[in-house]
Amino acid sequence: MTKMTVGDFKATFSDMLKRVQQGESIAITFGRKKEILAYLIPKQNMPSPSPRPLGLLEGKAGFLIKENFKMTEEEMFS
Repeated sequence: MTKMTVGDFKATFSDMLKRVQQGESIAITFGRKKEILAYLIPKQNMPSPSPRPLGLLEGKAGFLIKENFKMTEEEMFS
């Protein structure tokens, strides 16, 4: 894994993305102590998202969205 400061990362952003595409992971550091703030890892190394449970109603309720269901953005966000 490569470690680099925010400044170095900004200066070589496109090149770093190409390296990540090739499978390399990059740790981005910040400050005098160069503490790691973030990791840039290849998409194929990401864990698969797990299904979200329905919380308190898990196993007791469900929902169905029909194919012809329509709603405008205004209706959704009002």
